[in-house]
Amino acid sequence: MKPLHRPTVRSKPQFVIEDYFLGRTFAWGLFVDRFGRVRREFSVDITGEFDDGRLVLKEDFDFDDGERSQRHWLITPLGDGRYRGSADDVVGTANGEVKGNCLRWSYDLNLRIGPRLWRVHLDDVMLLQNDQILLNRASMTKYGVRLGEIMICFQKEVQTRENWPADVKITDTVTRRSVLLDRDLVSARSA
Repeated sequence: MKPLHRPTVRSKPQFVIEDYFLGRTFAWGLFVDRFGRVRREFSVDITGEFDDGRLVLKEDFDFDDGERSQRHWLITPLGDGRYRGSADDVVGTANGEVKGNCLRWSYDLNLRIGPRLWRVHLDDVMLLQNDQILLNRASMTKYGVRLGEIMICFQKEVQTRENWPADVKITDTVTRRSVLLDRDLVSARSA
């Protein structure tokens, strides 16, 4: 696989990290080594909440080999589309910048491989497709040598009428974000 290049950035939809990851999100991904072989697959259950000016993300990973792990991110919006983040296994801070529908996110990570701990560098490019789907392609390097890529597809939890807020009465399936944004309109229609 070729290294990442600058993606084509679209102005819409505008990617606002703290809006997209608020609530529950699911993700599916894989790690492909530099020779193009799929080495590992995984799924992630993500819960996000905004607390004290920061996005708090809890990620629960399930890997195809039975391993389970967690990562807790604290992401701070800095203004002008810039973000700073931290997590237990992140060395120092992660830095990101949003332009249009694209987030570039860069950080060093302590990655456990067998009994050893490797410090690797990750350069993520996340592209928001619509209010539901976010695609991520990350390049992983060590000492500047490309180890492989991680590809992830994120999807917001789809709300059904059974798990909507009690004051919303409608039979269509929509996202929680849409329900919250359109609550007044929905209430007006159902009145």
